Amino acid sequence: MVYLRLSLVGMLAGMLAGILAGCSSLPTSGPDSEAVLAGSVQDGAVRYEAIEVTPEVTATLKLRARPTLSSAFGDYRPPTDLRIGVGDVISITIWEAAAGGLFSAPLIAERLSPGSKSATIPEQAVGRDGALTVPFAGRIRVVDQTVAQVQKTIEDALSGMAIKPQVLVQVVRPVSKSVTVTGEVVTGARVPLTMKGDRLLDVIASTGGIRSPVNEMFVQLHREGRTVRVAMARIVKDPRENIFMRPDDVVTLVRDPQKVVAYGATERNAEILFESESMTLAEGLARSGGLLDSRADPAGVFVMRHEDKSVVRALRPDSPLLGEHSSIPVVYRINLRDPNGFFLAQTFPLFPQDILYVSNSPGVEVQKAMQFLSLFTGSAASGATIGSRLR
Repeated sequence: MVYLRLSLVGMLAGMLAGILAGCSSLPTSGPDSEAVLAGSVQDGAVRYEAIEVTPEVTATLKLRARPTLSSAFGDYRPPTDLRIGVGDVISITIWEAAAGGLFSAPLIAERLSPGSKSATIPEQAVGRDGALTVPFAGRIRVVDQTVAQVQKTIEDALSGMAIKPQVLVQVVRPVSKSVTVTGEVVTGARVPLTMKGDRLLDVIASTGGIRSPVNEMFVQLHREGRTVRVAMARIVKDPRENIFMRPDDVVTLVRDPQKVVAYGATERNAEILFESESMTLAEGLARSGGLLDSRADPAGVFVMRHEDKSVVRALRPDSPLLGEHSSIPVVYRINLRDPNGFFLAQTFPLFPQDILYVSNSPGVEVQKAMQFLSLFTGSAASGATIGSRLR
């Protein structure tokens, strides 16, 4: 009986040693902190850059380039005079100094009262030849001319035929000076631009505004063969991004909720949506429920992303990955065992598509091994008890 118990103890000790030696085979949510850092190099080749978060790193990440409308297109100012273009709908009214002229009614003799001294020409669109038709004056070229210049041209053409003509030209629908707004707006439309100048938010508001929350919207502006996409939240926040519109601009509102993924030893493994344009690591951890006391390794908090080449060059100028990829896989590590790590987490920015990963504590693997062993211990003890009773 004693021999049986000693054999059982020896067997269990051997199993425990084997389980502890092979902890990597136990169920887990992902690699531990040591495995993440060591995995950056495999067979002598660098697979990703592992970077410890410091104040210098967070300062560099704040300079990460983001597309902006103001830098891409500049602060265009509209011209002081509206120039007429092809397709614009024009209204022309002509006055004469006395009745009985080309555009005025004859004098009514019986009542000794003057007739009408003006005539309005039906609205017409500027043709592809850039001209309008004016009775008795023929085709008048108006494209790229201001309203005042066109009025003077018509008056000169009618002088000698009409009685001291005075002309009023109005652009009823400035089709050539319009912006197309489409996408996630209440009513897509072609919005005519005014002489005072219209900014991006002005033309969006004129279509009824956006149909989705601001933090989920992006503005895509296409101008002269170039397209730039910027978060709507940034345009609302930064007046410099609310740039003036140009004729033929195409503004598309796109709904694209931005998110990061929280994974590992956090209270809630889930997609975390951006509620504003930016989010810090501290905010991401809080919205994932924080670290699990029973599992998390505070020294193993990681952010994984494909980083811009310019950022990696500033952080790791000798990285062998700089010449191979347009974007470089990077793993940032922050140590929350150090109280200073919480201050770094407040300034470390998260970007869309980041993976926020918290590794398990090394002690968790030992605990799992012990729990796994207890199943065999209980079974063996039960078997020994049954055997002793049978004897």
